[in-house]
Amino acid sequence: IRPTKLQCWILASRPRTLPAALVPVMVGSALAIYHGIFFPAYSIIALLCSILIQIGTNFTNDLYDYLKGTDTAERKGPLRVLASGLISVNEMKWGIFLVFFTAFLLGLYLVYSVGLTILWIGIFSIVAGLAYTAGPFPLAYNGLGDLFVFIFFGIVGTVGTYYLHAQQFTSLAFLISLPVGALITNILIVNNYRDIAEDKTAGKNTLAVLLGREFSRYEYVFFILVSFFIPFLLHFKYDFNIWIFLPYITLPI
Repeated sequence: IRPTKLQCWILASRPRTLPAALVPVMVGSALAIYHGIFFPAYSIIALLCSILIQIGTNFTNDLYDYLKGTDTAERKGPLRVLASGLISVNEMKWGIFLVFFTAFLLGLYLVYSVGLTILWIGIFSIVAGLAYTAGPFPLAYNGLGDLFVFIFFGIVGTVGTYYLHAQQFTSLAFLISLPVGALITNILIVNNYRDIAEDKTAGKNTLAVLLGREFSRYEYVFFILVSFFIPFLLHFKYDFNIWIFLPYITLPI
């Protein structure tokens, strides 16, 4: 049974990846709540912008991975709508424009409320979302995908959200962004590990392709260790209470 057009767009948005857009905003907001400077409207708008930028990035990936021949009908992993013929190239280009443009319009409220710093954060985030697979030097095709995800989904997303409330950048906001970036980057590492053979054939030089499977395994473990070290630091250096160790419940998994 052929899915409806709406179902195709939902599939193209890659719903399982969207928690990666939620977490940085949630963690940055949690620090603002901890400091008693939380403005709910700022976090709600930031959350919508983050989700839209993530969806726009996913649409762009789908389009350019298809155009470059990386995504084929034989690829492993979730179905890709262009490679499957469910959405046309022209439709996807319009989808990319509308999603990023909506994110930009919503972000103008935050710019008006907080200042021009947020405008630059938003512009760089949108440009990075496009540059991940598009443009003359696509990041994902040149071994920079992991760094991009760590910076934008970890540091920029988390610190930027906290900045909305505090109007300042702090070392603590940076510190709490590190586990966010580490764990979200691990999602990409697993995907790239799975796709090494296909990516190598298509000329998509991810770190997994460039440095091999063993490197990817060590990289994954390193980011796990980073993410679990930060709560320890928050407790003993910044006097967070014992509840900061709650994430350690997931360690056996």
